[in-house]
Amino acid sequence: MEQSVLAVFVVFLSFSSHCCSSQTYILNDKDGLGRVFDGIGGLSGGGATSRLLVNYAEPYRSQILDYLFKPNFGASLHILKVEIGGDAQTTDGTEPSHMHYENDENYFRGYEWWLMKEAKKRNPNITLIGLPWAFPGWVGHGKNWPYDFPDITAAYVVNWILGAKQYHDLDIEYIGIWNERNFDSKYIKLLRYTLDKSGLERVRIIASDNLWEPITLCLLLDPELSRAVDVIGAHYPGTNTVIEALKTQKKLWSSEDYSTFNDEVGGGCWARILNQNYVNGLMTATISWNLVASYYEELPFGRDGLMTAQEPWSGNYVVESPIWITAHTTQFTQPGWTYLQTVGHLVQGGSYVALTDGNGNLTVVIETMTHDHSVCIRPPLPHFNVTSQNATFQLKGSFASIKELQVWRSQFNFKTKKPSSFFEKLTPLKLSDGSFTLNLAEDEVYTLTTITAGQKGSYPEPPASARFPKVYKDDFDVRNPAFSEAPDFADQTGVFEYYINLTDPGPHVFTLRQVLTERPVTWVADADQTISVIGDYQWQNLTVSCDVFMEKVKTGGVFVAARVDKGGQSVRSAKGVFFWVFADGTYKVTNDLAGQTVLAEGQSGTRAYGWHTLSLTVKGQYASGLLNGYPLWKKAVVLNPKNGWAAIGTHSYELAQFDNFAVEAEK
Repeated sequence: MEQSVLAVFVVFLSFSSHCCSSQTYILNDKDGLGRVFDGIGGLSGGGATSRLLVNYAEPYRSQILDYLFKPNFGASLHILKVEIGGDAQTTDGTEPSHMHYENDENYFRGYEWWLMKEAKKRNPNITLIGLPWAFPGWVGHGKNWPYDFPDITAAYVVNWILGAKQYHDLDIEYIGIWNERNFDSKYIKLLRYTLDKSGLERVRIIASDNLWEPITLCLLLDPELSRAVDVIGAHYPGTNTVIEALKTQKKLWSSEDYSTFNDEVGGGCWARILNQNYVNGLMTATISWNLVASYYEELPFGRDGLMTAQEPWSGNYVVESPIWITAHTTQFTQPGWTYLQTVGHLVQGGSYVALTDGNGNLTVVIETMTHDHSVCIRPPLPHFNVTSQNATFQLKGSFASIKELQVWRSQFNFKTKKPSSFFEKLTPLKLSDGSFTLNLAEDEVYTLTTITAGQKGSYPEPPASARFPKVYKDDFDVRNPAFSEAPDFADQTGVFEYYINLTDPGPHVFTLRQVLTERPVTWVADADQTISVIGDYQWQNLTVSCDVFMEKVKTGGVFVAARVDKGGQSVRSAKGVFFWVFADGTYKVTNDLAGQTVLAEGQSGTRAYGWHTLSLTVKGQYASGLLNGYPLWKKAVVLNPKNGWAAIGTHSYELAQFDNFAVEAEK
């Protein structure tokens, strides 16, 4: 008898503590509860991290959304946080503003509206949060700072919240305030006033959506500021908080976290911080940057999402381990549940949390992630040890009468090299006298719960991964586009939108237009030029062609490019082969976006308000260009870079149109 029990004990679970020593942990609500749980979420934006998702064909796009948002299916997220587009580069691209200019309002630009509606369609109770990373240039009145005119900035943000409700029936519940340099208490108070004046008393403020300090000390010293702020949000807190934050008695959130490559170590990182953000820091919500890695992988922080969906042209996507690690918590809890006070660290390493709905349900989540298998991208992780262990949990208080718990397990098999198993449903656990014992190996996650509704959702395998098509064309002839951006183009500086050119009765009625005329207020070193990239980063030999139309007389300029090697927050230093024409009748070929390394230049005869066709061919170490079908320059020597994206763009923040874009690549 003892031998058979031991076999079950080693493989799965056991109630017996006779076979080997075990540490006992009490789960009790008798002396009260801990903090109220606010949920687990994902972040779309900061920036343009969901850019390629919208271009997926059905049914694959809906499947991806189900894995993210559908209750009791995949990640089953409680929270969706989105970027309030500010026309600026905010990590992996730009997202369009609802107000490019002071007298301009359009609440259908971009894809965040669509994403929020899709999330709500699947989970009507999902919490929606908005946060601006950047602002259109007019908000700063010529300065790269949005808070010199706080009334303007507050009205701009409130307009976005009102537009979400008026045009999309979306109720934004929280608004974040973030700036990498500092926060502005005057602005926070004015935003609270403007929200209330606009009938948005229900919308709560997260500040400073960055660091614990100096916001926490300011809240303690300024009662008016404290009344305005509902949540203290920290970015990448390393599972720790500060004493002053606890003294404020505010909700504490890890309002941006994870940001880690989504392989199995990334899954381990996510497992560790989901538990320990509360165990160590009493943070009641954790939000992943980012929601889904749906941007070109060679941009900064490639594949730092809960899952990967970066190939709309093939339909391929990958449900990565963080999806199922999320499910261990989200499928068996809801915002409004409460943590028990009896949570903590396991003696041999790892952690456990327990939550209740107050109506008799209990969920316990345990993780035993080792140091090297749970390293997040930031902050640095101090060394710690985790070893296999037996852990006995004793249920007391209102939980003492629980007779059975559902069991879900994930195993990261780093040591054995066998395939890992995620979110596997095991045999329900029968409790004896409110006690159970687990044999916990290293790098495991367990959920034990009274909730029976959990499910590991699945769809048939998506199409196989494939490179971006070598032959690609887009005439932008879309009369009623579902989104303002053209498929697969990833704006890196500037905003390129579908445009109807009513002044052109000819073939260029429907075009793509760069619409910004001034530099945005941004924390990233945006390029002085605008640029949108597309294609396969491995392309080497190719021809890029496009019809171009400059709208800035004398000083205007546009380009097509190949082998562009950088984007995102590094776009300012991008190199490649850039073929420019200017409204003063000249052309230039440069080896960089900034235009400092000139490979060729001369007269082109190009002017504003006339269409021209540019064609750039790069093969090996040589490049050549055609203007309107005729050779303009040839055999410019290009030593580096060897590969990169295709691109279009403008010389400055200026209006310009593009049409009949085409690429033909050899590799």
